[in-house]
Amino acid sequence: MSLKTFTTAYIEAALWSSTDNADEGGGAPLDQNYGPSDIAQETQAVMRHDTRDFYTRHADIWREAEMSDEQAGHDFWLSRNGHGAGFWDRGIGAAGERLTNASKLVGSFDLYVGDDGKVHGS
Repeated sequence: MSLKTFTTAYIEAALWSSTDNADEGGGAPLDQNYGPSDIAQETQAVMRHDTRDFYTRHADIWREAEMSDEQAGHDFWLSRNGHGAGFWDRGIGAAGERLTNASKLVGSFDLYVGDDGKVHGS
């Protein structure tokens, strides 16, 4: 159980589910051409802050529902950004609803590739 595991899974989900918008179809998933080290420092700082805050406030909920920190990190990214999967579809009932609602309160965060070739967020 660790914040590091939660944050790593969150970043992996972010890169996997975001695209480079290189063409009209959305382009390639970022994880095909970018890794965590390609994320701009400012964006890394925001992501670390968001994961640390969410982890501190809500880890007890997913642990009681017997989710791993890795699953929770992945689901936090998906849930906060309104993807078609996340905490709400884990089959953990009220805990899933609470975590989904908490994720949505954080707001969405989108990744994009900047002119500098780094991955940024907004």
